[in-house]
Amino acid sequence: MRLTVLGSGSTGNAVLICAGQTRVLVDAGLSAKETARRLALVGEDVTRLDGVIITHEHGDHAGGLRVLLKSLECPVYISGATRDAYIRERVHGSSASDEPRKRAEVLRDRTEEISSSQDFRIGEIDFHPFTVPHDAADNFGFTARHDGVCVATLMDFGCITTLVAEHLKGCAAVVIESNHSRDMLKACDVYPWELKQRILSRTGHLSNEDVAVWLRDGFDGSAEHVVLAHLSQRANNPHVAKLTAEVALQERGMLFQSTAKITLSHPKEPTPWIEL
Repeated sequence: MRLTVLGSGSTGNAVLICAGQTRVLVDAGLSAKETARRLALVGEDVTRLDGVIITHEHGDHAGGLRVLLKSLECPVYISGATRDAYIRERVHGSSASDEPRKRAEVLRDRTEEISSSQDFRIGEIDFHPFTVPHDAADNFGFTARHDGVCVATLMDFGCITTLVAEHLKGCAAVVIESNHSRDMLKACDVYPWELKQRILSRTGHLSNEDVAVWLRDGFDGSAEHVVLAHLSQRANNPHVAKLTAEVALQERGMLFQSTAKITLSHPKEPTPWIEL
């Protein structure tokens, strides 16, 4: 297996997971043009995708889907609740009342309905969706498995539940949200207090500090790679996020040391391929 985070942040999120001849896009938050460009940068062709998985309806995870589907023949794997919410989701900066109709039309006969804890298969990859706490209609994280190797991708969630922690065990790579520094978020002048409360809530976004607690106390040490994703450009700093995670790994007990490599994802460029 191999994966790359094509882009991650409030401007758009997309992860490419490959195994054998199978290529699956997790989320389509980048524009269709940008998705195709970044796939080309990592040596892939957008028309060769075997499936698109949508974790939830928010624009930075699904905003590019409608236009992207014009270039694809593969199905979209999405829950019923997320599909309905996606069709209704407002497009930022647009008052176009025709958008719901266009979204419904492009998804007609193109979707495979998925649900939490129900495995499904795309080509050579087995996926297991699981519920994560976020203020969306039906948000999922995923593990993807091929030939005994398992990877996890999960973004946009406010806390690491027992369910989440269990699904992260045994993974060779984990793509996980490290959205904000709590102190930087509280000091951020451009965010109203209501937004700060939402981000800090259990259904908001995971902080650097939350990731550090998991790496120190809950991480089983099996992952060779931990990719920090969805970093806020206003309430985080990449160097702070990476250092916080690396220090947490160093603070693990001597019997539970890990050689996991911490990698940063970026909003404007793909990560290097992670080979597993």
